Amino acid sequence: MDVSVNYQAHERNALKEKPDEKLVAEYDPKDPNFAALVQAIILGTYTIFNYDPTDDEAKQLYARMKKVTVESVLDYELTPSELKEMKARLKVAEQSLLYTQRHCKGDASETGLVQFVQAVQDIPETRNKYPTHVYKNDSGKDTECLIPFSSDIKFNAFIRDMSGTTAGGTNSDLSLFLKGAPERILNRCSKILINGQEVDFTEELKAEVEQANKDFGALGERVLAFARYTLPSDKYTKQYQFDVKTWKNWGLKANSSANYESTDGSFPMHDLCLIGVVSLNDPPRTNVDLSVSKCRSAGIKVIMVTGDQPPTAAAIAEKVNIIKHPKMTYDYLKNQGGLSDADAMAKSTGIVIHGDDLAKLQLEEEKKGLSDDDPQKGAFIQEWIAKPEVVFARTTPSQKLIIVDACQKAGHVVAVTGDGVNDSPAIKKADIGIAMGSGSDVAKNAADMLLLDDNFSSIVNGVEEGRLIFDNLKKSIAYTLSSNIPEILPFIFFILF
Repeated sequence: MDVSVNYQAHERNALKEKPDEKLVAEYDPKDPNFAALVQAIILGTYTIFNYDPTDDEAKQLYARMKKVTVESVLDYELTPSELKEMKARLKVAEQSLLYTQRHCKGDASETGLVQFVQAVQDIPETRNKYPTHVYKNDSGKDTECLIPFSSDIKFNAFIRDMSGTTAGGTNSDLSLFLKGAPERILNRCSKILINGQEVDFTEELKAEVEQANKDFGALGERVLAFARYTLPSDKYTKQYQFDVKTWKNWGLKANSSANYESTDGSFPMHDLCLIGVVSLNDPPRTNVDLSVSKCRSAGIKVIMVTGDQPPTAAAIAEKVNIIKHPKMTYDYLKNQGGLSDADAMAKSTGIVIHGDDLAKLQLEEEKKGLSDDDPQKGAFIQEWIAKPEVVFARTTPSQKLIIVDACQKAGHVVAVTGDGVNDSPAIKKADIGIAMGSGSDVAKNAADMLLLDDNFSSIVNGVEEGRLIFDNLKKSIAYTLSSNIPEILPFIFFILF
């Protein structure tokens, strides 16, 4: 289903005398499957619309209202009443914008989802109607029933107090909603929602969903899966103490709910119903491909480390010239070329590594008990990074640190970019840590350099200017020495002889 047209834009377009055909929505918001997916998106996410104008933005508005330049009021300090009025005006103006243009607070991957579904169903109203379930634990404190997203588990979960009917579902007081990476959600599902009804998630249907996931990934799009489980009200009452703190002990590596249903505080994390998968298009910034090519010509190797799935990571890497020869990658030569593992590795010029493969090989090394000084330790990573084109996909924060350490052991001077709290160890470990201006304070404090415009091309421009300055400095020193030596030599000879 193509939902690239925001429904708010569709409604505004329909009011025009000559509607634009490109802004006509080709989906029905009342479709039971679509309505269930919208509800799952709203109840399975936490991002909200939020705009908090800065003092600088307030000052810019003040200058426009006074019909003067911003530079003329830079030294002027707005009074508290003026500052409050300017910010209030900015917030009112924000409300009149299209949802796709409004500011959001929360997870970056959820921003596009929130901006889309708000036009179909009011998010605050729905979340207030079906709030996150809260119970009092043994000590009398409120416990919110949610599992926050982390790069290790690659999904998040909410237990919502429905007290009514789920869209396209059945009556229940409490329901579990999951959102996350398709490979982590699909293997937890035994049902799928079709035409508003939950049916068995057969191998044929699973293969169809997995193929859709691969197709979306090959386009360079980020894919998220949504699932739910209607909790039986006879067992999971509102007084039931859901174990959302130590759930990994019983629910992370299990294959079925039957493996842990007798565990105190457990709740179904398997046998879920798949509501749908959503793909998000997050195109690279303009000129990044040219900047990567500049890096390559300057002897700088760009390694992509991302949390996206391998097909998505590979597609984006191709778009930005990190992978220039997709038919010479290890996976292509092995799967499409029919080569053996050894031959594919020997002939390939590029490789896309899944974080699970890195974790598996690292675990095997630990079992062998190799010391840090052993040359065989980390040999597989050295083989990977020796390739001209390297992409790491579905990586965890600890694996980023391992990759940086491997590059340094190979004798490289390593620069790392990042913006999140999870990126800070790798940024700190690198020879040059670069944090995004819009990133977390932890990442900024760990970095050696701050990138104010969040643009990779700015790094390349900085390197180019730095090398030019260094080259000019060498030339000026050489010129100074060559011009001064003839003047100094006579004095030296006079003193000596």
